[in-house]
Amino acid sequence: MTREEQGMTTLAKQVIHRDFWRGEGPCLILIPTEQMALYHTDDYPARFANPLLMYQAEMERALRVVDWPTDGISTIRPNLGVVFIPAMAGLGYEIHPGQMPWPGKPLSKEEIRQISGVDTSTQRTMRLAAEFYAIHQGQAPNDDVIAYQPDTQGVFDIAHLLYGESILYDVTDDPAWVHELLEISLDLYHRGSRYVKKLLGEPVGEMFHGHGTPQGVWFPHAGVRISEDTATLLSPRMLEEFVLPYIERALGAFGGGFVHYCGRHNFFFKALCKSPFVRAIDLGNSEFYDLHWLFERCAESGTVLYSRVAAQAGEHWVQYVRRIAEATKSTGARCILRPEVYPSGRSECAAMLELWHELTMPTR
Repeated sequence: MTREEQGMTTLAKQVIHRDFWRGEGPCLILIPTEQMALYHTDDYPARFANPLLMYQAEMERALRVVDWPTDGISTIRPNLGVVFIPAMAGLGYEIHPGQMPWPGKPLSKEEIRQISGVDTSTQRTMRLAAEFYAIHQGQAPNDDVIAYQPDTQGVFDIAHLLYGESILYDVTDDPAWVHELLEISLDLYHRGSRYVKKLLGEPVGEMFHGHGTPQGVWFPHAGVRISEDTATLLSPRMLEEFVLPYIERALGAFGGGFVHYCGRHNFFFKALCKSPFVRAIDLGNSEFYDLHWLFERCAESGTVLYSRVAAQAGEHWVQYVRRIAEATKSTGARCILRPEVYPSGRSECAAMLELWHELTMPTR
């Protein structure tokens, strides 16, 4: 077997990740063991309420990655959905079979103004996460699977979940209230994230993160992840006032982070690239953009594209890898690729990994 076919330990992969972040090693590629759903929602209501069932299901996915030929580190998390932090503030939610949690009725202004007094460590979603981590830590030592943070939406997304669609009107009709709401949401984000990192025993300014998948990345210079899907509904002026400053403050408290959002918003992407605290960007819909345009913006700022990249019709994995690797070379961009083309079997995955490393190794 080649080194790629044999797989690598978590520690060895951390070295590869360190070299990547330093610009001394090839770009990373997270090759799945199979084509699977992004979220595991079988028997979800039972798993949401029972950390042991949640742990067993997440470990089943993660253990497949342990010796797989990929740069991804095997990771697990308590998969509690976007309500994880808002629920700590009193937002209701509904759990349905086969679906992630749905947020309940928005809170009133009076209810939202009481959030600052909430102890996030005692709320149900945090207690479910804490029990999940305790189960993992109580298992026989297994450094091959790393636990990471649950879903932490960004400040504007949290505010949107707490207050509902009215926030989209009040950015114009009552901007002072929206800023008050965002300050409350930022404080909630900070307190929730700090407590999760304490549970994990994770340094403030670094993390492992799997971004909803069983394959994660080590960030030696970023402590949190945020998602800001609602932001794509806003104009550039609104983003500059109500979103970007709060992203800076959310990430800045943890030395940096990476940002996810769905949809298309060229201004938002460029603005995120300019932020000194945004280490990487994940696009839920990279197919909405020209790949070279994305890589050019990333190369200009040193931002990493950590994302799925759509395949072209009928594209073989060799063609796919060569096309994207060439785009990184021609633009000078760095990326963590989550491929949308899946080779057949372990040997082909190993060959895909080896080819990607060869083509994306920086020139000396």
